[in-house]
Amino acid sequence: MCRMVDSRLGHWLKLLVSLMLLLKTQGLYVGITYVKSAVAKGAVCLDGSPPAYHWDKGFGTGINSWLIHFEGGGWCNNVTSCLSRKKTHLGSSKLMGQQIAFSGIMNNKRPFNPDFYNWNRVKIRYCDGSSFTGDVQAVNPATNLHFRGARIWLAVIEDLLPKGLKNAENALLSGCSAGGLASILHCDSFRALLRMGTKVKCLSDAGYFIKVKDVSGAPHVQTYFNEIVTLHGSAKNLPLSCTSVLKPSFCFFPQYVAPQVRTPLFILNAAYDSWQIRNILAPSIADPLGVWKSCKLDINNCSPLQLKSMQDFRLQFLNALNKSTNSSSRGLYIDSCYAHCQTETQEKWFMEDSPVLGKKVRDCEFSPHYQSSPIVYTSVIFLLQLTLLLS
Repeated sequence: MCRMVDSRLGHWLKLLVSLMLLLKTQGLYVGITYVKSAVAKGAVCLDGSPPAYHWDKGFGTGINSWLIHFEGGGWCNNVTSCLSRKKTHLGSSKLMGQQIAFSGIMNNKRPFNPDFYNWNRVKIRYCDGSSFTGDVQAVNPATNLHFRGARIWLAVIEDLLPKGLKNAENALLSGCSAGGLASILHCDSFRALLRMGTKVKCLSDAGYFIKVKDVSGAPHVQTYFNEIVTLHGSAKNLPLSCTSVLKPSFCFFPQYVAPQVRTPLFILNAAYDSWQIRNILAPSIADPLGVWKSCKLDINNCSPLQLKSMQDFRLQFLNALNKSTNSSSRGLYIDSCYAHCQTETQEKWFMEDSPVLGKKVRDCEFSPHYQSSPIVYTSVIFLLQLTLLLS
């Protein structure tokens, strides 16, 4: 009985310490900026409201360095899903919080973000549902949906240029999930928008979505991405190096775009990306009986057959990734965690006790990769220092 009490007490103490660290590292709240002038250009959210971003100004040695980060949040692929999205902060700036916490790669404290803490850090809010690629001029009066993601991207950059971005010496375009995909799709265009001489690089966090069949054998994600590109009119805003040789919907997949990206690109992703496994490998449409439901919530509930499917997904992910690594201007950090996005939360980005390559490492706490030698989970920022900052 005493051991059980001690165990529970230890568990609650760990939770308390984690909460205290979270409060300590997420102390910075940054106010919202609405780009109201963008409305006249038609650069608006799904509901027609102005685009928005949060900006914490750089200081000291980082005054002329900029980190532009795309918010993530999936996509909408038809009128019904976009109408639902319009009623949330992912479709309307009217519903966005006036302040958000800057943590992880956005943190302003040197101990928790030693390389970017004093940079100008901007988070572009996501309210278009197309990874900032859409541009349809016509607006159906019955739905009042605006598909203008590409215009939002340009409007925000145009708003930031006179605020100091035009003088940038260093610029990093990053993003998480759908935002991570956007950082790949807009990587070269970002460099083109800045002055010559600016050192520009891109980071995609959990944005490397792959074209793979689901557990039923159907190409669900391929159909889904095709619907997004078609609905939002994204084709003309996807990289021409890809659309000139492949169908536009294929060019929503990083494996077909990244090989042609000329700007230095760093890809950070879990090989067992939890979002992709839940929504691409085993989406609900491919699992009508809910066989995968418990497994997707907690991998400890997965059957040996389900684990094998996840391990096969990992191999397909790595094979797709290999197409993007044939260049000296590429950096990679691929772990075997069952996770999605690793730059925005402090515990996954950089903490005082984060393991360091060459000194100590620890196995990923949540990994389906049991049977073979695991890829260890190490401090992400260590690899970014090597591949993004020192190259």
